[in-house]
Amino acid sequence: MANFGTHVSVAAGSGCLLALGGWHVGLWTPWQAWPLMLLTTLGGILPDIDSDHSHSVRLVFGLLAFMAAAAGAWVLQSRLAFGHWLLACAGIYIGVRYLLAPAFKRFSVHRGIWHSLLAAMFFGCAGSALSHGVLGQPPELAWAQGLALLAGCLVHLMLDELYSVDLEGARLKRSFGTALKLFDYARPLRAVALLLLMLVMLPWLPSWTSLLGVWHQWLAVW
Repeated sequence: MANFGTHVSVAAGSGCLLALGGWHVGLWTPWQAWPLMLLTTLGGILPDIDSDHSHSVRLVFGLLAFMAAAAGAWVLQSRLAFGHWLLACAGIYIGVRYLLAPAFKRFSVHRGIWHSLLAAMFFGCAGSALSHGVLGQPPELAWAQGLALLAGCLVHLMLDELYSVDLEGARLKRSFGTALKLFDYARPLRAVALLLLMLVMLPWLPSWTSLLGVWHQWLAVW
C-alpha cells in the first residue's frame, strides 16, 4: 500500500486542483476554496484511522481533534462565557485526541470497514452534516465540503489499490482488493452500524436538490 507521505501529497495536490479549478470558474471565493483543499487532504488520510502505525494514528487524530475543537469554538463562542468556552474547546480536543483515538485503535482492524467505499460515503455525509447542521454553512457549500472529504478518501483507496499491483513482477499483492471495496465483507454488522449512523445524519444534511446543483457545477469544472 502507499505510505503516509504519498497519501498526504497526492490528496493535497488533488485538493489544490479542486479548489483552484472551482475558484477559477467562479464556483466559490478564495476564502471558500482553501478549506476545500484542506478537507480533501484530510480525506486523503482519514482511512488510516485504523492504521497499525502509531505515528499515522497520532497525526490523523491530532488533525481531527484540532478541527473538532475549532468547530466547537465557532459554535459555542456566543453561548458560553469566555472561561467556560476555553474549557469546552480544550475538552473537545482532549476527548477526540486522547479518548477517541485509543478506542478506534482497540476496536478497529486495519484495512477493515474504514478502507471501503461505504466509509468514504460516511465521511462525506458527516462533513456535509457538520458543515450545514452545526456550522450553518449554505447548502451548496456544505455539500461541496462533504464531497471534498469523499474525494480525498477515494484518492486514498485508489492509491492503496494501485500500490497493490507489482508491475515488475507482473503480479497482484495479497493486499489487492482490501481497500477499494464496498464494505468490510468479513464484518457486515459494522457496515450496518455505519448505515444507521448515516440515517441519523439525515436531518442535518442540506437539501438533496442543492446536491444536484453542486453536481452540475462540478461537471462544468471538468
